[in-house]
Amino acid sequence: MSSKTKLIFNAHADRGHAWDLVHILQAAIDRHGGGEWAATQYPGHASKLAAEAANEGFDTVVGLGGDGTIHEIVNGLMGIPADRRPALGAVPVGSGNDFCANVGISTDPEIAILKALNGTERAVDVGTITDNTGRTEYWDNTINVGFGASVAIYSYQITRLRGYPMYLWAVLQTVFRHHDAPMMKIKSDRETFEQPTLLLAINNGRREGGGFLTSPDAVPDDGALNYAAIEGISRLMMLRLIPEVMRGTHGRFRQVRLGEFTELEVISESPIPIHTDGEIYADFTSQVTQLKITIVPKALRVRV
Repeated sequence: MSSKTKLIFNAHADRGHAWDLVHILQAAIDRHGGGEWAATQYPGHASKLAAEAANEGFDTVVGLGGDGTIHEIVNGLMGIPADRRPALGAVPVGSGNDFCANVGISTDPEIAILKALNGTERAVDVGTITDNTGRTEYWDNTINVGFGASVAIYSYQITRLRGYPMYLWAVLQTVFRHHDAPMMKIKSDRETFEQPTLLLAINNGRREGGGFLTSPDAVPDDGALNYAAIEGISRLMMLRLIPEVMRGTHGRFRQVRLGEFTELEVISESPIPIHTDGEIYADFTSQVTQLKITIVPKALRVRV
């Protein structure tokens, strides 16, 4: 393995259970030449470590964690000019691991680490989000506005469940505790519509939340982003739709719109919670009412 590989490990991933795999992963890495390790110590640290690695001449940055860790690393790498941007490797040891699933990285951490070091590179798209306060972030897999963001917020409060069951319980909490559908105007480069919107999911990959197929037609390297919008519906109807979203069959319902775009604007009549790749971008105290979302095609080389 190249000595120019940086390994960024989030020991807190999967509610701290990532520690259980560290010895196995360390042994696998050592068998293939070793690498320089760095552990994250605070929120946002992975972004700083990834940018530093790029500026220090590392060829590859490998994230060992969940979707939040990859999200931070992507933001660090995207601040680097494309001609100096390292390749991205990922080892899924988090709760959802949706980015890895969507780009074709093995769920087996030992296989994933080998591919992160020596696998074929796949160029994938990256999205941007900018709000009415001027804040901008990059994201690699999903943005969720409204219902899905509430799910992410509630999932952070769950301590006794992990992975898919944790997200499903958070979904049920959201149905009964935060069932808001503000009027939204949604305008893309392909269409414009206005409706009370319970959920607006914007996806680069088809899967989020540990296995919900929110945008079943999304492909992370096709030069376009996808959305799924669910209009204001009753709690009972939302309970009916949840298993459909799990299977990716919700698009057959008249209350659901699916579409594709390269640029999208959202204007909400009231502040909206938002998550980006499962990370809380705007919580229940949000003052965000407007968003602009764009795509950066083929922005990252990912080892798969």
